[in-house]
Amino acid sequence: MFIDQVRIHVRSGNGGDGCVSLHRGKYLPKGGPDGENGGRGGDVVFEVDAGRMNLLDFKWSRLFQAEDGKPGASRQRKGRRGADVLIRVPPGTQVKNGETGELLLDLVEGGRREVLFNGGHGGKGNARFKSATNQTPRYASPGGPGHELDVELELKILADVGLVGFPNAGKSTLLAALSAARPKIADYPFTTLVPNVGIVPYAEFKSFAMADIPGLIEGAHEGRGLGHQFLRHVERCRLLVYLVDVSDEDPVHQLAVLREELERYSPELSRRPSLVVLNKSDVTTPSKRKLKLEHDLLVSAATGRHLKALARKVGEWLEELRPEERPLPRRLSERDWLDAEEREEQEPTPEQAAAERWATAPEDPEDNARRRRKRR
Repeated sequence: MFIDQVRIHVRSGNGGDGCVSLHRGKYLPKGGPDGENGGRGGDVVFEVDAGRMNLLDFKWSRLFQAEDGKPGASRQRKGRRGADVLIRVPPGTQVKNGETGELLLDLVEGGRREVLFNGGHGGKGNARFKSATNQTPRYASPGGPGHELDVELELKILADVGLVGFPNAGKSTLLAALSAARPKIADYPFTTLVPNVGIVPYAEFKSFAMADIPGLIEGAHEGRGLGHQFLRHVERCRLLVYLVDVSDEDPVHQLAVLREELERYSPELSRRPSLVVLNKSDVTTPSKRKLKLEHDLLVSAATGRHLKALARKVGEWLEELRPEERPLPRRLSERDWLDAEEREEQEPTPEQAAAERWATAPEDPEDNARRRRKRR
């Protein structure tokens, strides 16, 4: 089963509440406040797992919730931080707002991690409100709330080349002949119901990824056939290959329909670099049918005719094309995982900053002479 679109609900953890406590101990009738801060809530983290091929795992698991932070305790015991929820997705997954459709994350690079929602901050205990004018505060702050949202996961297959053509044009046969992929092949339309990807070698230690999507027909933008629902899988392709059946009744009209359907789906996608490849040359050729059809190559996927030339030509085109530039997800540094309170503790107090400036200040001879005179 191939699933490339699913909706899930995610929620980051709430922060733990601060603690109100006054120290009680033997011989310490007024020990002062000792309530500590609550822990921070867990984050919602997405990770790209190169071993996953589709979103099938999310068919039954739809709720992903991070752990809440633990409340603070007496004797200056800080609450534990809530555990993060880690959501593993295949490369090429986009995370969108389920209500507005806004793109939140584009997960491409394998092994990368991205934080969608941070957990709520931990509340401060009454020991944090202690001051010279308020030595026994009897209040604490609550923990911050987490974030929750319905998000839509949409998979767009990562491939260099996308095959676009009518049903029974020979796309699956071509992919099976060029690569080790084994898609379903039969002599009836719409044999391919899910996208297939194969790795095509074209030179020594050189290869590219080719994607085969279900066939398009005239009126696909109106929902005919399988519609446009699988065209998202060629949006990331740098090169499109229009595969046209030369033995069809009107291959010229077939090519025009393919370009029109791509234009209706995405004008940017229709302007992408492309090749026109005529298939089934073992049955007939344009010259025999006296067709005026501009094309780049004439092949036969069934007999293997000119397939090596096709792979070599596609590989050379890809080498000339500039690779698509995608913004890399930000790496999570160690500082990103620190609690807000821990960050505050790392920052020096005004007294510590003044002492550090005093220790590192250069010596002034006149100032030293004034000090010696005062001592006398």
